[in-house]
Amino acid sequence: MGQAVGNTLRTNGVTVRTCLDGRSARTRGLAAAAGIEDVRSLADLLMASEVFLSVVPPAQAKTLAEEVAPAMRATGARPLYVDCNAVAPTTIREIAEIVGGDVVDVGIIGAPPRPGSRTRFYASGPDAERLALPGLDVRVLDGQIGTASALKMCYAALTKGSTALAMELLVAAKTLGIFEVLEREIADSQPEQRAVMERALPRAPTVAYRWIGEMEEIAKTFADLGLTPRLLEGAADMYRFAASSPLADERPERRDLSRTMTDTIDELAEHLASPPLDPRD
Repeated sequence: MGQAVGNTLRTNGVTVRTCLDGRSARTRGLAAAAGIEDVRSLADLLMASEVFLSVVPPAQAKTLAEEVAPAMRATGARPLYVDCNAVAPTTIREIAEIVGGDVVDVGIIGAPPRPGSRTRFYASGPDAERLALPGLDVRVLDGQIGTASALKMCYAALTKGSTALAMELLVAAKTLGIFEVLEREIADSQPEQRAVMERALPRAPTVAYRWIGEMEEIAKTFADLGLTPRLLEGAADMYRFAASSPLADERPERRDLSRTMTDTIDELAEHLASPPLDPRD
């Protein structure tokens, strides 16, 4: 997501920088491909920026804020801090307290942006009206930190939560020997759902490691309201399972595009049946 956001901003005339200190070769390659400039340190990045976009796996959102806050204090830099991560409303409010400056809560809905995409950047918070991201569809909701994240959590519960459920029930069907019958029934009686599953499931294992934390943040959102977190905790477990499979060795930009939903379920069912690795091996 970060690479696609940066590339869109750059192609619309924005200077985009990042700090790749300690990052993987893959991340460095993605940044270079997007034309994103690498600076020496986080402090240098903050001093050179008017807007700081946080786009990381949900489990790392608070950690990044905890790194940025002292660097802002040490340098005196005060960029607009825009948290674009899939986190619970209570989490983004904690992040705003950690940063202590001008913070915008953003919930991204849609695939990584590209020409012609319909990706939406829902924004909220007292400084949301200040947010300008050329080339991206920014939609301001209100002046409250947490509103945009709440929207993202409820929406992703439907989309990624449903994908986790589809993965689990189809792996179960394959293991029980009724996959072909069930797949035909879904195609006949739920053709739209069948099409969604065909689009979503082949990609899911390649991004499952990121979605574990997102499901946990949705579970936290529901628990904070007095609702059960268990449905989405189960979704997190399914993505944890997918992330442990050989399919997770791929990444979205280099996954096998010829792999179908059926192929994916076959491999996940085989992974379920395989014995766990001996840590001594």
